[in-house]
Amino acid sequence: MLTLRKGRYAARLADGAADLAAAQRLRHRVFIAGTGAAARDAGKDADAFDAACAHVLVEETRTGRLVCCFRLLTLDGGAQIDRSYSAQYYELSALRGFSGRMVEMGRFCIDPDFARDPDILRVAWGAMARFVDDHGVEMLFGCASFAGTETQAYTDAFAMLKERHLAPKRWLPKVKAPDVFRFARRLRRKPDTKRALLTMPPLLRSYLSMGGWVSDHAVVDRDLNTLHVFTGLEIKAIPPARARRLRGVAG
Repeated sequence: MLTLRKGRYAARLADGAADLAAAQRLRHRVFIAGTGAAARDAGKDADAFDAACAHVLVEETRTGRLVCCFRLLTLDGGAQIDRSYSAQYYELSALRGFSGRMVEMGRFCIDPDFARDPDILRVAWGAMARFVDDHGVEMLFGCASFAGTETQAYTDAFAMLKERHLAPKRWLPKVKAPDVFRFARRLRRKPDTKRALLTMPPLLRSYLSMGGWVSDHAVVDRDLNTLHVFTGLEIKAIPPARARRLRGVAG
């Protein structure tokens, strides 16, 4: 079973209903409470995908407090891509031809009281690296979310995604959701790099720094009050130096 301890924090797989409920409560706090998202019952963010996923918990070792969580859905290859959460929002037929094992990373969140501590994200990615190596994963994918549904605040971020980080044509997701922002078509400006990075979610910045890529459009999710892009990362594309650092944390 995955276990990883670094400094103040330790990562492990959820073990039983109580662990899952704790993750769902943290997700509710981050994604629902006070965000403008549609209300959920009983203070939990839960859906049908939870039962099919492994759930990673990052806890403060001194107190046992849950500070970060995410879930992982393992697919044997692209032929199973329609089982994913992302397939509800993106037409992913191009990825059906991917032959290697895939993992969808979803519902990634950090307790707002700990959001400024970079060690949490470092431990989370170390846990992910351990999982990828242990399970022979060749592609990591998911949805990376921007807070709110207004695109104007993220113009530079989307312009940077268009200019530098669009998916290869062979994997490019097509439009499926009824409400999307086609930034690759609509934006004609050069990005302000500093502003783009400041407004880009930390998880997405991490994906991109490892060679990740995104869809050419963002889905406007009014239920969760977010804009999100499909994000993919082929493990073999991670720069060797970055891969060594990740495995150093994981080891």
